Amino acid sequence: MDIHQFFLGNAFDAHTYFGAHFTEDGVVFRTLAPNAKAVDLIWEGGDWEPIPMKRIHDGGIYEALVPDAIPGQMYKYRITPQNPDGESIDHCDPYGFGMELRPNNASIIRDLTTFTFHDKKWMQRRGSHHQKPVNIYEVHLGSWHTNPDDPNGWYTYAEIAPKLVDYVKKTGYNYIEFMPLSEHPADCSWGYQNTGFFSPTSRYGTAQQLMELIDTCHRAGIGVILDFVPVHFAVDGYALNHYDGTTLYEYPEKEDNYSEWGSCNFIHARGEVCSFLQSCANYWLSVFHFDGLRMDAVSRLIYWGGDSNRGTNPASIHFLKRMNQELHQLHPDSMLIAEDSTNYEGVTCPVEYGGLGFDYKWDMGWMNDTLNYFKQYPWERKNEYHKLTFSMMYFPNEYYLLPLSHDENVHGKATIAQKMFGDYEQKFPQARLLYMYMYAHPGKKLLFMGSELGQLREWTEQQQQDWDILKYPIHDAFFRYMTELNKLYLKEPALSADDYAPDGFRWVDCHQEQRCIYAIERRAGDSRLLILLHMSDEGTQHYTFTLQDCAGLKPLLHTDWERFHGNTKESKAILKGDVTRDGTQFTVDLPPFGGILLRILPELPARKPRTAKKA
Repeated sequence: MDIHQFFLGNAFDAHTYFGAHFTEDGVVFRTLAPNAKAVDLIWEGGDWEPIPMKRIHDGGIYEALVPDAIPGQMYKYRITPQNPDGESIDHCDPYGFGMELRPNNASIIRDLTTFTFHDKKWMQRRGSHHQKPVNIYEVHLGSWHTNPDDPNGWYTYAEIAPKLVDYVKKTGYNYIEFMPLSEHPADCSWGYQNTGFFSPTSRYGTAQQLMELIDTCHRAGIGVILDFVPVHFAVDGYALNHYDGTTLYEYPEKEDNYSEWGSCNFIHARGEVCSFLQSCANYWLSVFHFDGLRMDAVSRLIYWGGDSNRGTNPASIHFLKRMNQELHQLHPDSMLIAEDSTNYEGVTCPVEYGGLGFDYKWDMGWMNDTLNYFKQYPWERKNEYHKLTFSMMYFPNEYYLLPLSHDENVHGKATIAQKMFGDYEQKFPQARLLYMYMYAHPGKKLLFMGSELGQLREWTEQQQQDWDILKYPIHDAFFRYMTELNKLYLKEPALSADDYAPDGFRWVDCHQEQRCIYAIERRAGDSRLLILLHMSDEGTQHYTFTLQDCAGLKPLLHTDWERFHGNTKESKAILKGDVTRDGTQFTVDLPPFGGILLRILPELPARKPRTAKKA
């Protein structure tokens, strides 16, 4: 690491210098505490007796060498502030590669070089993702499946790997996004309030076991994305809060010091803080082979406190640009995703062209409009018809990802299935219809775990998914529908290859307000799909439309087929239309809350007349 560049905020390898590292002479410990009066190392092997650390740099870098330290031993830094009345406080290592399970909080010496990855082929071929299907299964690892043999209900990373990978492959997802896996003290924060930014949470085992989980995913052809939190950190006094007796990592001003979640906001105007966060992002991508990072609460970085009325935060915006640009140079095939609900322009525009440099932006507008639409009484949807068309007015402005995440399944909001209008039986055909509309819409996809089950209970980190509901026919049928829809999305290039190309999407019909019918064409090269959606409950609609260059329509998936607990007999017979001057005219029956996905068959070229053979 270049120390000068570290203080300027340009370092991406600070984790190779700070923290606990193995050398020929033992383990060397380094920490940054510029305003401390003194720093001592206390560690398990030394009976927690303080070892004075030497100040080796004017910027406040402290170092100690321990010849007999070994992996697995615990340690802390005892920091004495300059304030004569201040008491020494024991802190975990900001750059520590492991931590104790809460409520204990010591750092743990880890040797991260002992695991051998077997994912070389995956890393070489993962390539560009904009033209590929990206179907993300968002997971909270502790509550996806619980372990009956563990008092906390947790599987280790290694134990859950085969179970999770098999399930994700079976159900048709090709990416897993883990909610934050860095160490955090409160289970109820779900990992979004961190104390150990470089420490995989010990809830599920060691760093090597996490590597094994990611390696297992890659060898099965599944990408892995990690939630990363560069905005704020936990207030716990043993961690980053007032680390050297002063506001080293956080804002000194009261109005900016604390976030709306009661956590401390990072001050991105300090080079040391930027280097810390940039190095952390690089650490997860390089050391653990994550394929991407979903960055939490980006709006709080763009605007002061996320409030556009206060204006943009130049230091945080500069931090985002520098981090994203360098990460793309270090990891060209990685995926950088912004959770951003603002109208700030250029979030997914490259930095060299004035943007923030993300690969994707969550389409929160699409999410809100869509869910609000499906909450409406069916007879009122004609008045809200264009909530489902509005997104395509702004979609070309960014590279959007369509999220139905954990945030839409908690805090009294109800699960996605539960949000649907009507009683128990009515919710499922509408949920099937919602997801067909979602997969027909351009943009990469993300669904939270349990959505594929039609789960009606809100998610909590304290309870596993309601796997038992699959014994009920309606949930089992819904699960089979979602699996088929997922696999169709992965298989059909028209649903993903030209997500962001002008010719990849067109409205065949978006003016059936009174009947609440939508017709969409998706295209990629010679592959063409038609999606018909009927969003009302006002009986079967005989819908007539015209297509160019079409010889017939082959049904691929119907939301109302009987095997999905619908009322329509399954048929994949090719639909023939009537040739007119304007194209081929078709009439299709659309049941209430029904959707059909069809392949558009091209017109066959006219046969040349056969010539008689010469005698």
